[in-house]
Amino acid sequence: MAEYKVVETFVSINGEGRKAGELAFFLRLKGCNLDCSYCDTKWANKGDASFEIMDENEIYGLIKKSGIRNVTITGGEPLFRKDMAILLELLDNDRELSVEIETNGSVDLKPYLPVCKNISFTMDYKLPTSRMEEQMCLGNFEILRNIDTVKFVSGSIKDLEKAEEIIQKYDLCKRTKVYISPVFGNIDPADIVEFMKERKMNKVRLQLQLHKFIWDPDKKGV
Repeated sequence: MAEYKVVETFVSINGEGRKAGELAFFLRLKGCNLDCSYCDTKWANKGDASFEIMDENEIYGLIKKSGIRNVTITGGEPLFRKDMAILLELLDNDRELSVEIETNGSVDLKPYLPVCKNISFTMDYKLPTSRMEEQMCLGNFEILRNIDTVKFVSGSIKDLEKAEEIIQKYDLCKRTKVYISPVFGNIDPADIVEFMKERKMNKVRLQLQLHKFIWDPDKKGV
């Protein structure tokens, strides 16, 4: 059995992505290899952040007990830890579940493909505002599947221009779903819409984090 540092588990709606508005079981794991300027979960990655050690069977049991089909594994960076493939293989074999992993774009996804035949990746590409763009694993763009998603979190027009460049360079809209999301409080979503209109960004979707409009933006466990 493997051990995982679980910061929190909870049931809420998916605030973004393909299943936005649907109920999901959230599993947040501790630790991240990046330090994005706008990160809204820095508290979960601090050295003194509280966590519970759980093995894959305990986590799986919590998920099944919840009765929720959608599962979102997040962090931090879920794939930046030893033995993650053990948990993923267990979840991947349960066809009653619909599992997605939120990953920050810096971790090579290829080693996880054999245990993620049904699990989807929601992969960030870190834009200049994040100050983490140089950490991106560009090889991931070559192995993305139609069940996966690429997300760009934008805080400026410069970010939007970079997102457009990457989308075109890797022909992302023909291979997977692509979303642009604003850095909450940094850029007006209307400006993103205007940019999309000007650049004729067909098939790119604007997404807003629903949970930050329903609850206090800093509220945990939602």
